[in-house]
Amino acid sequence: MENSNCCSNHEGLWKDKGDMFKVLTLFLLITTIFMVFKTIGAYKQNAFIGQEMQNVISFNGHGEVTAVADVATFTFSVTEEAATTVKAQDASAKKINAIMKYLKDQGIEDKDIKTAGYSVYPRYEYQNQPCSQYYCPEGERTLKGYEVSQTITVKVRETDNAGKLLSGVGELGATNISGVEFSIDDEEGLKRDARKIAIEDAQKQAEELADDLGVNLVRIIGFNETGNYPVYAMYDKAMGMGGGPEIAVAPEIPKGENTITSDITITYQIK
Repeated sequence: MENSNCCSNHEGLWKDKGDMFKVLTLFLLITTIFMVFKTIGAYKQNAFIGQEMQNVISFNGHGEVTAVADVATFTFSVTEEAATTVKAQDASAKKINAIMKYLKDQGIEDKDIKTAGYSVYPRYEYQNQPCSQYYCPEGERTLKGYEVSQTITVKVRETDNAGKLLSGVGELGATNISGVEFSIDDEEGLKRDARKIAIEDAQKQAEELADDLGVNLVRIIGFNETGNYPVYAMYDKAMGMGGGPEIAVAPEIPKGENTITSDITITYQIK
């Protein structure tokens, strides 16, 4: 009997412990779920508050710098026609070589002379046939020869010599001399200067408006440059069509000033 009572007591004890363990586990589970939802709610609330507090304002700035051009660029072509491709190329090469020698004698370096285009193509003539009342026969196509054309771009660093060089290459047989463009060799420095002026312009506007509104500029949260470009001085008149005496007198070509422009937008967070 004593053994029987002992076993019954142990079984009851284990049963009570099992019930307690289940209750404790359920309590911990409920507590964990509660804390998870509370944390998520707090995170959402903080995120929402952060968005509400982030007031922003944007300002545009404009900057310009001007400088006298120190590089002139022009193009010219040499076009020759002959009965065969070889003869046309030979005639073209003789003129090109003479012009290259002249340019180098005038101090133009190899790096500043570049071929912009080279073409060889046949040239045909069409002889129209007499037309009847109802039909016009196709004209007969006759090969007349081959045409070779080479286009050269020249960069002149001694800009005062540009007019003389235009006259010189024309006298040596260059054609379609045109597109004199004045630029600045080192534009990056001027672009930085223009950008700096534009930034100072935007910052000044921001500080003045912040003072008027009674707010503080916290930090820059956005920057965008919508324009950073040069405005070149141009001399677009075509010269020396066919070379020869048309440009025997060296033209004076005004360089003018080039303008580098920068337009920027700065966005500030304010409070």
